[in-house]
Amino acid sequence: MSRRLSSRSRDHLKGVHPALAGVIEAAILTSPVDFMVTEGLRSPARQAALVKAGASRTLNSRHLTGHAVDLAALVDGRIRWDWPLYPRIAAHIKATAAARGVALVWGGDWPRLRDGPHFELDRRVHP
Repeated sequence: MSRRLSSRSRDHLKGVHPALAGVIEAAILTSPVDFMVTEGLRSPARQAALVKAGASRTLNSRHLTGHAVDLAALVDGRIRWDWPLYPRIAAHIKATAAARGVALVWGGDWPRLRDGPHFELDRRVHP
């Protein structure tokens, strides 16, 4: 099944590092689960608001430099936060990134504060 990003998702990729944006744009085409981009590049004010609300733990987010995106799974056109959907999306995005030679980190692999919607360029390759 061929999917595509909505114009809203493409807008959220503006300012995102081209390597990461390219992975997301390529991955959606054959993803086993539809998804949308909910956030890419963030302002310092937005990041501070997320920390204050408890939705983030750092003021040094990779979103501030365009090195991270957050995705939401879509089932029948509706956002779903069911955890089992996110490893499926992640496996596909990781494979797409590997095929393109892009070092990627998935927030769902973090030992603390698993963040299934979050994908970022590896700091070791993209400081």
